[in-house]
Amino acid sequence: MADLSLLATFCLATLTLTFSPGPSNLYIIACTLHQGPRAGVAAAMGLALGSIIYVVLSVSGIAALVVFSPVMFTVLKILGAGYLIWLGTQALRTAKDDAKGHEPAKPTSTGLRQSIIVELTNPKSALFFIAFLPQFVTPAGGEVVTQLLILGAIYTLLALGSDLFMVILSGQLRRWLSHHSSFHYWQNQVAGGVLIALGGFILMADVLSLGS
Repeated sequence: MADLSLLATFCLATLTLTFSPGPSNLYIIACTLHQGPRAGVAAAMGLALGSIIYVVLSVSGIAALVVFSPVMFTVLKILGAGYLIWLGTQALRTAKDDAKGHEPAKPTSTGLRQSIIVELTNPKSALFFIAFLPQFVTPAGGEVVTQLLILGAIYTLLALGSDLFMVILSGQLRRWLSHHSSFHYWQNQVAGGVLIALGGFILMADVLSLGS
């Protein structure tokens, strides 16, 4: 990729987008508060793996079929929102168990798998890669597919760094709050509330878009 100034612009735009408050950041925060930094790292890795899959799908053109099919787009949004709400209710259920003295531990592999599902059921990710990445492809930069793969890899790495930074901040907050006796109960309440709110927001946005 010969145009270094264009690449620098791409990195700056990516960092601005990844550090801006959004569903991914809130999801990482909720996972970290709910199960700790290890779960937050697993969530960040899962989102990164989901992004890599979307990059490959976008380059191959499969994702475009999903994005430009209104029915498939809506179905994916509903599935993704429903999955977030389900994760939130699980966190609220865990809060009740904690109140009784039980704190079940979630395997790291489970958090990784859940995060991949969250990313793949978010069609906005596919739309982002299809709409955003091609803006930084140049004829002089070589093979288009190669450029898209490189840009997608750079985006994934920068987004992963942003998510891991959010894990560190959330982990600090979790340790600070852990001095309170009711922390385990309220951390799950907050995490569950955030996940349910995210799912509800997606559903409401979808309903409003259908009605407009």
